[in-house]
Amino acid sequence: MKKLSKNNLILISLTLFSMFFGAGNLIFPPFLGAQAGTNTWIAMLGFCVSAIALPIFGVIAVAKSGGLRNLASRVHPIFAAVFTFLIYLSIGPLLAIPRTASTSFEMAVVPFMSGNNNLSLMQVAYSVIFFCIALSLALNPDKLIDRLGKILTPCLLTLILIVVIGCLISPVGKYGVPLNDYAAQPLIKGFLDGYLTMDTIAALNFGIIISINIRAKGIQEEKSIVKETIKAGLIAGFVLLIVYISLAHVGALSGGTFTNSTNGAQSLTNIVSALYGKSGIIILAIIFAIACLNTCVGLISCCSEYFYTIVPSISYKKWACFFAFISMIISNAGLNKILEVSVPILNAIYPIAIVIILLSFIHKLIRNYRFIYPITVLMTGTVSITYALFQSNISIPTLTSLASKIPFYSVGLGWIIPAVIGMVVGIIMSISSNKNIV
Repeated sequence: MKKLSKNNLILISLTLFSMFFGAGNLIFPPFLGAQAGTNTWIAMLGFCVSAIALPIFGVIAVAKSGGLRNLASRVHPIFAAVFTFLIYLSIGPLLAIPRTASTSFEMAVVPFMSGNNNLSLMQVAYSVIFFCIALSLALNPDKLIDRLGKILTPCLLTLILIVVIGCLISPVGKYGVPLNDYAAQPLIKGFLDGYLTMDTIAALNFGIIISINIRAKGIQEEKSIVKETIKAGLIAGFVLLIVYISLAHVGALSGGTFTNSTNGAQSLTNIVSALYGKSGIIILAIIFAIACLNTCVGLISCCSEYFYTIVPSISYKKWACFFAFISMIISNAGLNKILEVSVPILNAIYPIAIVIILLSFIHKLIRNYRFIYPITVLMTGTVSITYALFQSNISIPTLTSLASKIPFYSVGLGWIIPAVIGMVVGIIMSISSNKNIV
């Protein structure tokens, strides 16, 4: 069985890391540290489960099942078509791709502008330049490891390392007192923070691009591709772990010294300003620009590859140009508007993605119970969609009231118990129907 060389495996792993590591991944760990203070490492334990383990499980699940469509088809073919379509739209042009430009603009450009008179015009100009660069990199998805893995990701990690080393050599303070939910339940709060990165959904997209790059390195046998994808996922997860721990430490020092931080970007700004002055702001701007660009390139590639498979009459490059153009337009609506429209959609489908991924790891045990996948997803989706509508101030008579009584519903985890019940009901229905899947 043919394997990737160590060098190529590392490059593909770094490429996968760079596709995961966007603006949200930069912001959440330091803000967690700033808020959790002395409870940082307990909170980080929960964060790593939802922000590292679940996404890597997603990459492995997609690789082992032969693609997201095959994985989702275990529920039902129609569900697979609709769910996959929504996944790619929500993590692509409806939210994640435009957000990369909006966030990097706010962190890489706005701090250097003296006035706001030309802010809108500057954002348009920035988005045009940003998406032109991203598109040029995404047009050849089989070469991403040469562009992201060899060049951009090492630059990104080096700049983050400069910030971390500065904190280790000249710490600006000590860990502060835990605030809000981090004082009472840091483990759960940390898990919920990781949940909000939405990387588990991104993981369902990235598998196809990683497979393309592995094939470009001469690996054609399907079993070998799966095996190498799993290796790359585990290495990428380890790199994420190191970076998240480092950023959480930086944020904890910031929170103990600066009490005015309202988000992770502010925590990072405070710490780099204290360490390096104006040069620190420039370093941080470059970090955000590279991280957002990497994620944008990965998402454009994934979405274009998927839509090319379902509409092959339109070439991959045309799809890439289309998604870059649409995302550029949407990005100028502003980050707050993008989140307002798209977050409820993500909250509806994210729990479903988690359930499908977890079920895939016990597929050999449950494959003869035909109703487990559809009933579990139905129960999970009913609650998650109800919660998403509730967040948008839309109530469904009786159903919203009943769902609100489920444990953990108020924090967005009300789907967990229905998912477990769905599995039990699915087993019972499968046995009683006596129509097991072979």
